[in-house]
Amino acid sequence: MLINKRLILAHFWLAFAVFGLALILGAWQMFVRSPFNAWHFNPEFYYRSVTAHGSAMGYVFPTLIAMGFGYAITEATLEKPLVGVRWAWAGFALVAVGAVVAMIPVSLGLASVLYTFYPPMVGNPFYYIGVVMVVVGSWIWVALMSINLMIWKRDNPDRPVPLAMFANVAGSYLWGWTAVGAALEIIFLILPVALGLRSTIDAGLARVFFSWTLHAIVYFWLIPTYIAYYTIFPRAIGGRLYSDAMARISFILFVVVAMPIGVHHLFADPQVGAGFKFMHSVFTGLVTLPTLLTIFTICASAEIASRLRGGRGAFGWVRALPWQNPIMLATALSLVMLGFGGAGGIINMSYQLDATIHNTQWITGHFHLIFGGAIVIMYFAIAYDLWPHLTGRAMDHFGLMRTQLWLWFIGMIVTTFPWHYVGILGMPRRMAFYDYANPAISPQTFSVGMSAVGGLILLTSGVLFFVVLIRGQRAERSDAGAYRFSVPIHMPARIPVALNSFGLWLTLMVGLTVVNYGYPIAQLLVLKQTNVPAIYVGASR
Repeated sequence: MLINKRLILAHFWLAFAVFGLALILGAWQMFVRSPFNAWHFNPEFYYRSVTAHGSAMGYVFPTLIAMGFGYAITEATLEKPLVGVRWAWAGFALVAVGAVVAMIPVSLGLASVLYTFYPPMVGNPFYYIGVVMVVVGSWIWVALMSINLMIWKRDNPDRPVPLAMFANVAGSYLWGWTAVGAALEIIFLILPVALGLRSTIDAGLARVFFSWTLHAIVYFWLIPTYIAYYTIFPRAIGGRLYSDAMARISFILFVVVAMPIGVHHLFADPQVGAGFKFMHSVFTGLVTLPTLLTIFTICASAEIASRLRGGRGAFGWVRALPWQNPIMLATALSLVMLGFGGAGGIINMSYQLDATIHNTQWITGHFHLIFGGAIVIMYFAIAYDLWPHLTGRAMDHFGLMRTQLWLWFIGMIVTTFPWHYVGILGMPRRMAFYDYANPAISPQTFSVGMSAVGGLILLTSGVLFFVVLIRGQRAERSDAGAYRFSVPIHMPARIPVALNSFGLWLTLMVGLTVVNYGYPIAQLLVLKQTNVPAIYVGASR
């Protein structure tokens, strides 16, 4: 039973409002840097837009989705009202106000530093203060997830933690720890310079701290998607989860190995030694294991559902799946994009191959295919699945839902595949203008134009998504019943402690982080004369 529906809906509506604004900015960026546009803009507007788009999509949108979905999971699985509702509203307010505080200086051109901050560039302090407020608001959610789980375990000592709640808390712990890196960078390195207390900054150390957050944040974005794979998809298509234990192992692996991998983003940076770059490359390879387990488990769960529906044969069961079901369609399209994006990630993690595509449009294509593609399409599915239970109204526009999901998939493929191609050709990312009359660039004209068309398709899909939600909000009242999650085909009589608690795994998470980041950070802290003059953005000093 979902008790605090207004709280959950507030998180989702604000998340999707932020998403809509960021989507418009993204489509505009693809147009103005495409061959369709005769350049007449101040490039500064482009970088303001990129900073706003990245910050909204990277920090605010997925954080609100994780928080709102997390509160829904807590009440639905633990079967009791959320403990700490006032604190939950306080966390929501901090995220909302922090987003506004951060976006004002960005829109004024005072913080065009992109969402990765890019020291030694330093923007207006309110941009960083706003980001910190968003993180602190999310940490309230982390604390509430842990508190609610502890209270439930105290009252139910002999019951296993429901899988959805186990995964939800795993994601909250991962985020609580990975956000520490960016917080340390902002508080101790960037803000003193932004506030005028110092005029120099250790850019190398700042980038190492941000790498602590930079890649593990992707798995924070991914956790709600994986929860939907494991706990919504099998139930929605009339089946059961293939293995509860395998699902728990997948989320545990994310907690343990997702943290010590961020330095693979610094392969071209000199401040970290080759040995630690190699270590992070190895751990990046290990993080493919939970994804491989997930693909196997979800495909097996799909086959179970199909066999229950009468599916026959080695491959005939695929035809028997309920392809008209939007959750079925979203999950299938998500896994396709996850496969393509993950294959590109293998190139990125390679110490040798990364040099060929470093800071090219390949990188942009890769992370948009993972986040904008595989992850966001499942955020849509989560909303479609939850909406009738949150609004008490029917959600039966299935044809429109399928059209929206197909358009999102097609748009993402049309957008990102050309980016991968021009990245191989050497096109740099984060540039506002390309001279397509230049013979060195002109062969890339068609591909870049295609990506701009993809952006228009994505924008159309986004509009349809809001149409579906608004129609659902205004539909006739309907009792959707209690919200429930998938159950495994074989409910385990007993779950080992290691798969029902986090003590061991949190110790490993923190320990591996210290091992893989401790020495590079300590070395840079003791080295002399590593600071460089700050470059202030949008202000004279």
